[in-house]
Amino acid sequence: MTDRPLDAVIVGAGHRAMTYASYAKTHPEQLRIVGVADLIKQRRQMVQREYGLATEHCFDTAEQLAQAPKFADVIINGTMDHQHVPTSLPLLQAGYHLLLEKPFATDITEMWQLVETARTHERHVSICHVLRYAPFYAAIRQQVADGVIGDLINIQAVEHISYHHMAVGFVRGKWSREQVCHSTMLMSKSCHDLDLIAWMHSGVAATRVSSFGTNLQFRAERAPVGAGSRCLVDCPIEAECQYSARKHYIDHPDRWSFYVWDSLEHIDKPTIDDKIASLKGDNPYGRCVWKCDNDVVDHQSVAIEFADGVSATLNMIGGSSKPTRSLHLIGTQGEIQGVMEDSRFVIRHIDPRAGHEFSEQVIDLRQGGDMTGAFGSHGGGDMRLVEDFLKVVRGQSPSLSTTSLEDSVTGHLLGFCADRSRREGAVIDVPSSQ
Repeated sequence: MTDRPLDAVIVGAGHRAMTYASYAKTHPEQLRIVGVADLIKQRRQMVQREYGLATEHCFDTAEQLAQAPKFADVIINGTMDHQHVPTSLPLLQAGYHLLLEKPFATDITEMWQLVETARTHERHVSICHVLRYAPFYAAIRQQVADGVIGDLINIQAVEHISYHHMAVGFVRGKWSREQVCHSTMLMSKSCHDLDLIAWMHSGVAATRVSSFGTNLQFRAERAPVGAGSRCLVDCPIEAECQYSARKHYIDHPDRWSFYVWDSLEHIDKPTIDDKIASLKGDNPYGRCVWKCDNDVVDHQSVAIEFADGVSATLNMIGGSSKPTRSLHLIGTQGEIQGVMEDSRFVIRHIDPRAGHEFSEQVIDLRQGGDMTGAFGSHGGGDMRLVEDFLKVVRGQSPSLSTTSLEDSVTGHLLGFCADRSRREGAVIDVPSSQ
């Protein structure tokens, strides 16, 4: 393929797609944004101004874009979960390569539909499992590939989701009801972690899954005595409440602003008074967290068995004080353990000498090497993912982290089977990849 910049169209101009698209601002020699498709007029206009787009390259829907003469190379698809497959199919058929936000499907049937369409039209589809590109996880995966801890025996992953992320995304927000977003909390939030588990043991099929989880905390019967229904309207205990919408969204004006204030996009620079009025009105983020209509879990545990006998677990817990992701791999010749937010991990080996128990090597990713963006969004993975996607489309050798569509299937199968297990109270056999 030519060395010119690849031309991209943003489909669904939300926070994630705009983050990936920003790569064009720092690397214009590699990527240009030349179009947009979004149902919301204000967002289309915002992207048009930001990237100087031609009016004829601004569309209401992905279907309109697919029907127009092809004018770009790739699509950055950041639509909502249930829109991923319906918007992607016509674009693949129109000849575009895709950078597609996760989860890339909401059930097994549409997952295989997307895979088959990409195969038929010979299009590259990279899934935005950005944590593969975070220096922390990429370095650990390289250690596994190099055989540093021998053959894997067990994988333990844990995601602690902060109280404010839990509230904004899965209680008050867009991913709080399955019938609206069509994804479970496990798939919306932790399919990253399921993908990491599958990636650490890449090439081996998962065979069985079991899972447990409930909505334990954010329920009406758990509301504090005297709590109102809207924080800034009728709640006499708002000033003392840890989940006060004022504390979360007014006192922290930049925290989750791209979700909380989307109803104010028609205002160029909303004031504090505008925001308070919104929270007092019909803004869903102004609701009491114990009195919302959420129906997704707030914690879930998953147990996995692979075909070669390796086992793995994922614990997803929402509402923690501090957000962290941790990983512990145990192999036949050693182990690796670390926390992503610390940007360091430990490699241990058995040491049976008198006076010893184990040897330990600390890998601190903050010391030396190329750590540009290592402490940014998703551990520095966002921009590395875009860079790798562009290389794949150009036909260059994929990296160890490359998130091809077919390589992402295993993690999604794990999630779909885990949620079925949680609902049915049974161990689920994982279907074979097609």
